[in-house]
Amino acid sequence: MSHQNIALTKDARSTSLEQALEALETEFNVRADFPAEVLAEAERAIKDFELPAIDRRDIELVTIDPASSTDLDQALHIERSGQGYVVHYAIADVPGFVTLGGALDSETRLRGQTVYLPHRRISLHPEVISEDAGSLLPGQDRSAYLWTFTLDVSGAVTQTALERAVVKSREKLSYVGVQESLDSDTASELLQLLREVGIKRVDLERQRGGASLRIPAQEVECVDGTYAIVSAPPLAVEDWNAQISLMTGIEAARIMLEARVGLLRTMPAPAEKDITIFRLEAKALGTVWDPAQPYGEFLRSLDLNDPRQLALMHRATGLFRGATYTAIDGEVPEDVIQAAIAAPYAHTTAPLRRLVDRFSLLICSYASSGQEVPVGLRAVLPSLPKLMGDSNRLVNTIERAAVDTVEAASLAHRVGERFSAVTLTGIDDARSKNGSPATGGTLLVKDPAVMAPFEGNAAAGVEVEVELVHADLATRKVLFKIIEA
Repeated sequence: MSHQNIALTKDARSTSLEQALEALETEFNVRADFPAEVLAEAERAIKDFELPAIDRRDIELVTIDPASSTDLDQALHIERSGQGYVVHYAIADVPGFVTLGGALDSETRLRGQTVYLPHRRISLHPEVISEDAGSLLPGQDRSAYLWTFTLDVSGAVTQTALERAVVKSREKLSYVGVQESLDSDTASELLQLLREVGIKRVDLERQRGGASLRIPAQEVECVDGTYAIVSAPPLAVEDWNAQISLMTGIEAARIMLEARVGLLRTMPAPAEKDITIFRLEAKALGTVWDPAQPYGEFLRSLDLNDPRQLALMHRATGLFRGATYTAIDGEVPEDVIQAAIAAPYAHTTAPLRRLVDRFSLLICSYASSGQEVPVGLRAVLPSLPKLMGDSNRLVNTIERAAVDTVEAASLAHRVGERFSAVTLTGIDDARSKNGSPATGGTLLVKDPAVMAPFEGNAAAGVEVEVELVHADLATRKVLFKIIEA
């Protein structure tokens, strides 16, 4: 993952940036501080917490997350079993700390999820839970919902079990460190099996007709007072690790559908007209798409180092629309598929950071053990889709605003300078107004990794030289112009 460091030391400029980032919390009405009664309830929950009777601390689990993470939701172990595999996947026992209908439960419903900002993390749960008592930290006895999957030689699930048990993570690993160990052939057997199973699960996803966007995400990190914009395609290990989470969500959805109660993450398949438009865009950008090749396989084949194919990947966002949550209680709706995954799916593996996962874990635990899901738990389900929809919109907006803020601050003193960039959209996308020629579009600067509008004549998917003409911290606006050859 590439880092473009922004030299913002402790001067007036960096102070203004920090103030602007802090102001986002007020502007977007983020619930930053926890009420006293919520903190008190969290402390009581930790004090009164009893570990489950089942002891699975013999399983040598590890966590794999960004290096700076302390809210660790999942721990993993994989071993061979004949020609197949056994995957153990421990998920933090957040339900054990949250009483349904209590002050903490009510507060988390108002928040929906953790908000990650450059200057700090605003947690879904008080940090005494999310980064301590509930987090699967290494060397600590922790309660977890332990999934055990038996896989055949192809990586397909043949058996699933779920139990609440005591576990102990052996090591906290980072994506970068794991990828380096795999690339250098120094990785442990567990990590080699993660790669092996992950590749097989990707192949099963292809066979199902699943698809995934590999757009290099823009994120902001702060290390020792220096902000860095991070933009790079996901590491291979992130994809393999995500496949374990996806597998868990698919199995959770199966359990919920069989019990006819739960909460699914659903998304409709792309409309035929959108596929047709995307095919035309691929052709216009010089990329051959075999009519017989599913769009998911086509997206995985794109080389993001090619400017035209990078631009095409950004265009593919138009195929991934309409994702929502669908509550089930007795009556199973007609549409239960998450089209990008090409299977029914449920968010289940990040309860420290996302509200719905806590309810999914509880429902799966009751249903998989043959117990009736309590009425009080079922009563909450209809309200969750709107709560999560509102939360997703807020988080997407504020996180985008945070990136825009850092971009504007980092470039404010560089107006007039020239940069190398790749156009993501261009004159072929613009609409002419009042009969005048259409110009402008969106580009991605190579260093720093800034995504911003430009003015001038350029098609999508080409490398260009641009001049920065505007960068304003107050409005979070940045504008470039094409340097004509």
